[in-house]
Amino acid sequence: MELGLYTFADVDPNAADKGREGERRLKELLEEIELADQVGLDVFGLGEHHRPDYAASAPAVVLAAAAARTRTIRLSSAVTVLSSDDPVRVFQQFSTVDLISGGRAEIMAGRGSFIESFPLFGYALDDYDKLFEEKLDLLLALNESETVSWNGTTRAPLPGLGVYPRPVHGRLPIWIAVGGTPHSVARAGAYGLPLALAIIGGTPARYAPLFDLYREAARRAGQDAAGLKTSINVHGFIADTTQEAADTFYGPQAAVMNRIGGERGWGPTSRAQFDQSIGPDGHLFLGDPETVARKIVAHQRIFRNDRFLLQMAIGLMPHDRLLRGIELYGTKVAPLVREMLAEEKTAEAPASA
Repeated sequence: MELGLYTFADVDPNAADKGREGERRLKELLEEIELADQVGLDVFGLGEHHRPDYAASAPAVVLAAAAARTRTIRLSSAVTVLSSDDPVRVFQQFSTVDLISGGRAEIMAGRGSFIESFPLFGYALDDYDKLFEEKLDLLLALNESETVSWNGTTRAPLPGLGVYPRPVHGRLPIWIAVGGTPHSVARAGAYGLPLALAIIGGTPARYAPLFDLYREAARRAGQDAAGLKTSINVHGFIADTTQEAADTFYGPQAAVMNRIGGERGWGPTSRAQFDQSIGPDGHLFLGDPETVARKIVAHQRIFRNDRFLLQMAIGLMPHDRLLRGIELYGTKVAPLVREMLAEEKTAEAPASA
């Protein structure tokens, strides 16, 4: 199972000098990605947003900078809001990241959890679903062929035009990111595309049937089951002790959830709710290295996921604590997870022989 991180590059939305605040966060972010690479993590994802509380409205630009400073870690969007972007430019940008990185770029495409990009780029929310479906169709066509002929209703046609540059290995890995909508899950399965499921509330185990739906949709569409991949993308934090992890993470994470919750009509969170969420069945993967490793493995048994991505950089997290968390993730948690999974595989071998 691949282990990695993702973030939205949170900044202070109330900063007086937004330019300096963005500069600070992106500098720190590149240090975090570089460290994640050095400690052996597999993936780093960066999400696209167009709000004052996030600095990553152009993930491909940041990932290109990271590509030049890293060696092995895969670099992905998390997510690219495909509905309000041009698939040709998305493909060109990530192909460029792929070339700079030596073949380590990925696209995680989704409809996005915020709507600011639609009016910003002149798209109607009434076309929310149609935009994504047509643009995904075009992106997949671009990924399959150097020269593309395509017609749709959401952008001008491509009359047999070439799109460049091409990725190192011919194609880019394209994942579909979902937040729990069954139709989106089934669509990813029908296309035979890898699926990333965001779990940011409730009991994670209740989302497991969505992966069953995904695999069944792929089977009905005649997709090769061997090519299907799944990821769970969650919130959490790692520190030397569980108490330190909770005390560090609660304030920044609660501030973000309350700010977004105020916009969407959710009730305010509390420390009691937070503490319940860090338990074995809660949605937060937080604690000392052994606690987090055991929770990752326990949920891998439930989901059979091929990838696990952790969002530790939520809100205004102290940079030094984030660096320590990344270090522990790569040097302590990842080896424990791999060891436990290897032991389980060995134990199961006689039964499957």
